[in-house]
Amino acid sequence: MSLPPFEQVVAEYGPMVLRVCRAVLGPDDAPDAWSETFLSALRAYPDLAPDANIEAWLVTIAHRRAIDVGRALTRAPVPADTLPERPAPGADPAGYDPDLWSALAALPAKQRQAVAYHYLAGLPHAEIARLLGNSTDAARRAAADGLKTLRKIYQEDRS
Repeated sequence: MSLPPFEQVVAEYGPMVLRVCRAVLGPDDAPDAWSETFLSALRAYPDLAPDANIEAWLVTIAHRRAIDVGRALTRAPVPADTLPERPAPGADPAGYDPDLWSALAALPAKQRQAVAYHYLAGLPHAEIARLLGNSTDAARRAAADGLKTLRKIYQEDRS
């Protein structure tokens, strides 16, 4: 048994793939996911087993591509009427919110560093542990404790 020509697959399963994309994304963004589905399918089609369930294969691809399109849409820039003012290059970040910076400075060194490395720089706890010379659990705990203390101190300053 051999696979049908890809054009026939598109003609036969195209409407079903569009319904899947609409179910995941809605009618406005479904055509983009439909196109992405068949581009991905076209690349993989030559390696598809002759006895494969083409419909299930396409549904899987359509579902994944619809999710990808949805994610891309949530990351797309949103137009704004006015742009926020940008801080001057090299400006002191403590000038933006001095209470927050003083609350951060009040934390013990390891907590302050763990909070900064994890929440500001986005480093994973294992990397923070390596930088601070302790275990991953200790880095995780320092970041959590620091954030808890920071929330408490900062709330007191704001009231």
